[in-house]
Amino acid sequence: MIQRLQLEHILFLDIETVPQHPDFSDLDDVEKALYADKTRYLRKDEYTPEDYYERAGIWAEFGKIVCISVGYFNTSTDGKRFRTTSFFGDDETKLLNEFKNLLEDHFNRREHLLCAHNGKEFDFPYIARRMIINGVTLPQKLNLFGKKPWEIPHIDTLDLWKFGDYKHYTSLKLMTKILGIPSPKDDIDGSQVRQVYYEENDIDRIVVYCEKDTVAVAQILLKLRNERLLDEDEIISV
Repeated sequence: MIQRLQLEHILFLDIETVPQHPDFSDLDDVEKALYADKTRYLRKDEYTPEDYYERAGIWAEFGKIVCISVGYFNTSTDGKRFRTTSFFGDDETKLLNEFKNLLEDHFNRREHLLCAHNGKEFDFPYIARRMIINGVTLPQKLNLFGKKPWEIPHIDTLDLWKFGDYKHYTSLKLMTKILGIPSPKDDIDGSQVRQVYYEENDIDRIVVYCEKDTVAVAQILLKLRNERLLDEDEIISV
């Protein structure tokens, strides 16, 4: 089945998220109470809600997207190329609309698919929730209401790696290591994005990291198809 997929029909993606505010103290009293309740079972008694706020970016209700990187294959007589681009910045509504326009203008046909690592549990629902919160109408590729499982246009490389073992989780970093794929985690990892965004104000560094993750997802799919990995000169950032 996976070998039948047309690579040119797949849009690979990754997102980077941060807490909505730099500090827990920036939340109003109602938000603080709601955050404490939301994180109660994960925090247990080890952390206060304030101590745990640096992780707020993993929840769409308390976080925001600062970068969406995408990539797609372009095969011609010159060979295979993988092009990446990113939507990023402080204006989340703007970047969400730019991403939506890409989907509606270039990846809107029935055969088009979205692919991410752990995308079904994180990237796809997170983008959809943030779009609704920001008043952005959902594009069809993210609007799953009424769709049967086989009609959902999403591929998840983690899901493929599970092979039916639904308890299993393998990080992107671990998968790239065991599959012999160049690691995208050679600078920062997800736990450092908040610091780079709020304390270092270095969005460009986050974009580079996000695009590397997107390339890694594409490489994993190639490996799962038993195909040659991309060479560095076949990857183009535009």
